[in-house]
Amino acid sequence: RTVAATLAILFILTFLVVPIALAGAYASNEVREWVGWAIETNRHGAVTPHWIATLPVVGDWLNEQWTRNLGHPGGIGELIQLISGANIGSIYRGVLAAGGSAFGLLLALLFMMIALFFAYRDGEHFAGQVDRLGERILPTRWERISRVVPATISSTVTGMTIIAIGEGVVLGVAYWLAGVPSPVTLGALTGIMALIPGGAPLSFTLVSIYLAASGSPMAGLALFIWGSVELFIVDKTLRPKLVGGPIKLPFLPTFFGLIGGVKTMGFLGLFIGPVLMALLVAIWREWLREVELADELAPAAPAELEGAPPQIEIVAEKKSQAG
Repeated sequence: RTVAATLAILFILTFLVVPIALAGAYASNEVREWVGWAIETNRHGAVTPHWIATLPVVGDWLNEQWTRNLGHPGGIGELIQLISGANIGSIYRGVLAAGGSAFGLLLALLFMMIALFFAYRDGEHFAGQVDRLGERILPTRWERISRVVPATISSTVTGMTIIAIGEGVVLGVAYWLAGVPSPVTLGALTGIMALIPGGAPLSFTLVSIYLAASGSPMAGLALFIWGSVELFIVDKTLRPKLVGGPIKLPFLPTFFGLIGGVKTMGFLGLFIGPVLMALLVAIWREWLREVELADELAPAAPAELEGAPPQIEIVAEKKSQAG
């Protein structure tokens, strides 16, 4: 068991580290390109991009600000000095907060790996102990609940992850077909945003607006239609089937679980919220089933009493005669 648990932990670490390393390498290339553009712009200046200058309502104002701050050599350096000089304290605190958050994530990952190792190694023994306690606490219901809860948790986490990856891939392909720059990066960001309620539609809507403003209104409209159809299919068919497992959560409890989980518990609430909603729906249906069984058995009892001989009255009669 120790060897198997170690191999499982190594597999999970590989599954986590390899995609993060690939994403980091791709992001570093993107950052290098942005830094190169910033250096050239600071050296020679840059004219306002056409798609920014032609934006409705705010295009003229953005064009004016761009020309004032970035249209001449040394503009980016002056802008950085202006921002950093006035907000050096906030920048310092932000860097410290980011470093603390990264350290906290590493500690959480270490804690999760250690907990998973012991769960893989001793999970069967611990599950047996939980079953014995559950049979003592809920003798008539524990067998059904003990089957529903693990399946619900597993299917919720797996379903939401699959949906997020699928939406990122599908919309990333749509970005590539529409001619959006950096479709891989935008697809990955869309997949991450898909974990948050409303994140995926916000992502492809902003990209559609960018396409329309940059002179490709048909591509922007096609991307918006593509994303809307894909979102409708996912939310109405796939999400209720994948999230909740055997409970088969309807759309409304799934939505409430996501929103409530994010509001109360942050990122973890994306997974804990739907799990809790699935458990509540399971308990609700269990109670309804008991009420229906009680209603079915209730009319049968008076009917049996009506057909039975009046023994109580006969015994009472005999007692009165003997008295």
